[in-house]
Amino acid sequence: MIKYVIQRLFLMLLTLFIITGMCFVLVRMLPPAELPPGDIHTQVIEARREAQGYNKPYLVQFGIFLKNVLTKWDWGVSDKLYMGQEVSAIFASKLPATMIVNLYSILLSIPIGILLGIIAATNKNNFIDHTISTATMVCISVPSFVYAFLIQYFLSYKWGLLPFLVKSGTDYFSPEMFVSMLPVILSLSLGVIASFTRTTRAELTEVLTSDFMLLARTKGLTRTQATMRHGLKNCMVVVLPAIFGNFIGIMSGSFIIEKIFAVPGVGSLYINSINGRDYPMFIMLTVFYTAIGLAASIVVDISYGFVDPRIRIGSKK
Repeated sequence: MIKYVIQRLFLMLLTLFIITGMCFVLVRMLPPAELPPGDIHTQVIEARREAQGYNKPYLVQFGIFLKNVLTKWDWGVSDKLYMGQEVSAIFASKLPATMIVNLYSILLSIPIGILLGIIAATNKNNFIDHTISTATMVCISVPSFVYAFLIQYFLSYKWGLLPFLVKSGTDYFSPEMFVSMLPVILSLSLGVIASFTRTTRAELTEVLTSDFMLLARTKGLTRTQATMRHGLKNCMVVVLPAIFGNFIGIMSGSFIIEKIFAVPGVGSLYINSINGRDYPMFIMLTVFYTAIGLAASIVVDISYGFVDPRIRIGSKK
């Protein structure tokens, strides 16, 4: 297991290195963002560009970039959005909002999705199952930003139940802030709830028809007892790794939702860096989201071994 984890981490870092190098070279091939003449930050940015070797070959520039990142965690300074300010400091100030929104979303999605999956599996092929399955397919098929517009229109505009935008501030655990984040949380949660529902239903339906479930019933357990004690336990082998994957995956797909609801997180910052041609900011956020996507894959694979010992034993052979 340890050898497998080390191999996966090595491949992950190698992939991240290659993608970072390609992104860096392509961005540096573009003309630098224009700086306003006479601005007090222009000299600072020009000096940083000279120190980062903007006039040197691309491979030399990439070497300087890696050295600064690995030794000093220096990703450069913002060219446009926050002129002259450290990119890493801006990123650190925006990350908590993104983490909190996604954490709320996954905490809401897990119990609802698993519960709906259990209800659908235990009522297989009847009206309840068909209703839940149809709603699940619709929620999975529709992009999350469509939900965002529908929630804004109905819950915020028509009915006035929720605010349009997220409240400004850093007290993310206050009741007022939580209420303002509800539209974002709902927009991100609907697709994840549907994913958990479909996964739980598929796995539990198969488990309920297994021989050991019939044996449990013959020993005197009720259907509910057999389902909760034995069926869900075996179903979790697939559902639990999906929780890790969905939490990391939801972060990599939330930047459009953050932009719509004005969440002061890294998602909206990413969109702004693209529109504003803030290249240092864009590179750091691209590396961040690439790392998130790669981490989602490796965490899911490794978590199978921790959930099911048979998979962990098999990996040693």
